[in-house]
Amino acid sequence: MVAGAEWWRGAVLYQVYPRSFADSNGDGIGDLRGIEARLDHIAGLGVDAIWICPFYASPGRDFGYDVSDHLAVDPQFGTLEDFDRLLRAAHAAGLKVLVDLVGGHTSDRHPWFQRSRASRQAPEAEWYVWADPSPDGTPPNNWLSVFGGAAWTWEPRRRQYYLHHFLSSQPSLNLHNPAALEAVLAVGEFWLQRGVDGFRLDAIDFLAHDPALRSNPPRPAADGQVPAKLFALQEHRHDMIQPELFDILRRIRALTDRYPGTATLGEVSSQDGAFDRVRRYSAGQDLLHMAYTLRPLRGGFDHATVRDLLAEAGREADGWPCWSFSNHDAERAVTRWNPAGRDAPPDPRFARLLAALMVSLRGSLCLYQGEELGLPEAVLSFEQIRDPFGLTYWPEFRGRDGSRTPMPWQAGAPHAGFSSAEPWLPVPEAHHPLAVDRQELDDDSLLQVWRRALGMRRAYPALARGGLRPLDLGAPLVGMVREYGGQHILVVLNLSDTPQSFQDARLGTARLLPDFTGQGACREGDTATLPPYGVLFAALEAVEQPRFAAALTA
Repeated sequence: MVAGAEWWRGAVLYQVYPRSFADSNGDGIGDLRGIEARLDHIAGLGVDAIWICPFYASPGRDFGYDVSDHLAVDPQFGTLEDFDRLLRAAHAAGLKVLVDLVGGHTSDRHPWFQRSRASRQAPEAEWYVWADPSPDGTPPNNWLSVFGGAAWTWEPRRRQYYLHHFLSSQPSLNLHNPAALEAVLAVGEFWLQRGVDGFRLDAIDFLAHDPALRSNPPRPAADGQVPAKLFALQEHRHDMIQPELFDILRRIRALTDRYPGTATLGEVSSQDGAFDRVRRYSAGQDLLHMAYTLRPLRGGFDHATVRDLLAEAGREADGWPCWSFSNHDAERAVTRWNPAGRDAPPDPRFARLLAALMVSLRGSLCLYQGEELGLPEAVLSFEQIRDPFGLTYWPEFRGRDGSRTPMPWQAGAPHAGFSSAEPWLPVPEAHHPLAVDRQELDDDSLLQVWRRALGMRRAYPALARGGLRPLDLGAPLVGMVREYGGQHILVVLNLSDTPQSFQDARLGTARLLPDFTGQGACREGDTATLPPYGVLFAALEAVEQPRFAAALTA
């Protein structure tokens, strides 16, 4: 585990989606006590912290990201006392706890919005983004909602439109208003006083908008076809990614700085320049501690993409990235990036390769629940879909439910041991054989690979905190050297399903590190042969062998 005030630097976070993690009371929905009961699994992976997605009071239109009371636990997840107990148990297990701070919008049922919509004279009147209609009664500009349609909804009580970047039931807060920002900071203070170790900040690119409400310029589709998601037909120059965001982030950082040892993780959109924003939002000592972008979660997986990813990870710039391959908003990586195609069963060797790639990256890491099991994306019928995003765009886009199905804990149990009742989303048949109890008994399982991979990352500071220097290798090989305090770790990955050779004069004197994947390279002199989806980890300098490595070799 990483210790000290900068525990987050190079740390590994484990993302918990509460509805789907573990159900303790048999209602088919995961809850806080379910998380507490499964902390041994999380701690046993060797991660440093957990990030718990929203469990606050909510009508559930966007499954928790439409908050109606930031200071209350929704009854379906438990009580504040349950959260306090979970927090104590996590700390006792050596785990830090980050919670979501959803500061860009609320539910339309939030008391703040109820009062804001009722009167232009209310104290909260300007806490949301309100605008008069155009002379013809249409919205004040052309901004679009991510979830479809205009980003404006008419409110007859105020005779004005309100802005919503997502669902119409998620009105956007006006954080340019000092009182609104203070209210969000007070929410953060409430949870910090309860002992949380920081926040994951939701959708930070949307926290500030152009106060002049100028329309966005068009962005024609590259292929000339009208996309299902019209959001892509604009350059989002004015509705998001505004310079005022930095002042908001500074206020949040100033709050957490009053609680030493806490950290902030920002979610950056996949809009152009995403990697640059990750660096800028986490640069210096007065902005975020770290940030991640959804950009890698949107594209394919090929030599050029991975090479570019390593180039981004290796850029020597201020700021600290966090890397995420899967999460609750994206298709699971083993399916999305499957070389055989999304409809083919994932190759277990490819899943091991992804683990090796992830633990090699410079920055912090965020592992999504079920990723350690190699869960593929669930294929659900329209009748099973609950996500409003998926219901709107079906069948071209099936929504986010395929990555939100329940965790499989017991292969032979009803609903894979997630719940004694019918779950809110079904457990796919393909997930049962991948259950935790089955992988626990198999030393060659992906679960065990992840444990060894994270152990390797902890054992070698060069992997956790070092710089990254990409190697210029031809397809299908990619490689890098990680460097820190005299350690130089060479990493080479074979992105193909055929054996590949790698030659480097330094290999002759290098020490191969223990193979944690089961598909490590074989070396003869200065040449290594990497099996399909194989990996090579080698120490290029004489460094003391950590006890972890010796244990793996034994």
